[in-house]
Amino acid sequence: MTQRGLFITFEGTEGVGKSTQLATAADTLASLGVDFIQTREPGGTPMAESIRELLLTPREESVNETTELLLMFAARAQHLHTRILPALARGQWVLCDRFTDATFAYQGGGRGVSEDRIAQLETLVQGEIRPDHVVLLDAPVETGMARAKNRGELDRFEQEAVSFFQRIRDCYLQRANTDPRRYHVVNAVDSLENVSEQIRALMCKFHSNLL
Repeated sequence: MTQRGLFITFEGTEGVGKSTQLATAADTLASLGVDFIQTREPGGTPMAESIRELLLTPREESVNETTELLLMFAARAQHLHTRILPALARGQWVLCDRFTDATFAYQGGGRGVSEDRIAQLETLVQGEIRPDHVVLLDAPVETGMARAKNRGELDRFEQEAVSFFQRIRDCYLQRANTDPRRYHVVNAVDSLENVSEQIRALMCKFHSNLL
């Protein structure tokens, strides 16, 4: 019987270096001989990527918070059931840029959607599936936003006020405090070399725990 793969997500506010550290994690797993896939949310499949474009494109029309929440979970349902779960069943590890913690942080903390509403959709879409490990890259909001602005044109979320992202950061840290064995908070303000070393160490630890 094939052993189920590990489901590892990377979370954080804008500009904390998730893309860079996902690449570090991928390189580390490859060096360890781990079979894995790398994906992202919203997105990860052609249909979910189309929903991502709807969500991120700046628009004059106001986007209702319920519309945004349902689109997030619609993309997640497609992604989870057509890509993530099949990979885990094959024994592959899954590295995912954001997952439902982002919804609790952005739509919950940022937009003010109740945790209960999000939790209901989480159960509907995911059942009992939750990430095995959540790597939270944490940095002061001002630091992250300065980095994000240097990347170029901002998407619909990146155009929000600093207070929006402060609520998101606070929510992430609150969630991490509830389950420190599953959440791994990494100081993203540290040097790139040190942050990458912490990510490599985490991947090696996850791997050794399965041996």
